[in-house]
Order: sequence, then structure tokens, then C-alpha cells
Amino acid sequence: MVSLIVVLLVVFLVALFSVQNASPVAISFLFWRFEASLAIVMFLSVLAGMLVTVIIYSSRAVKKALSAKKAPAEIAPKTPAKE
Repeated sequence: MVSLIVVLLVVFLVALFSVQNASPVAISFLFWRFEASLAIVMFLSVLAGMLVTVIIYSSRAVKKALSAKKAPAEIAPKTPAKE
């Protein structure tokens, strides 16, 4: 619940900042150069940051789930062989 409130607060602040800074800006990256609204640049930057965060936490969650699934098989007691 706290994370949802934090996410909504960040979205609200980015939206507020974007509305107040809607002027066009020049963007340069490697060989590309173009002009775009600062609001769009901010939105895309926040979106990219959220996407990277989701990818990192998802990979950690998958790794943790796989290790938890594998752990009981390693911990299970071995039955002695009958002769």
C-alpha cells in the first residue's frame, strides 16, 4: 500500500513538473539531435526509469523463486538404501 502511494505521488509530481515546463528543448544523444517538449522528455525519462526498475526487480524475484523451488530438493533427507 505504501509503494502505491509513493508511485502515485511520483506520477503526480512528474505530471505537475511537466505541465509547468512544456517548452521545447533540444535533445542530443550520440548522432541524434531533435527538439521535443520538455514534458514529453520528462515523461519518457520517468517511464524508462520505471521500466529498468521493473526489469531489475523482476529478475531478482524470478531468481529468488527458482532458488526457493530448488532448495527443498537439496534439503530433503536422503533415505538409506535397503540391502
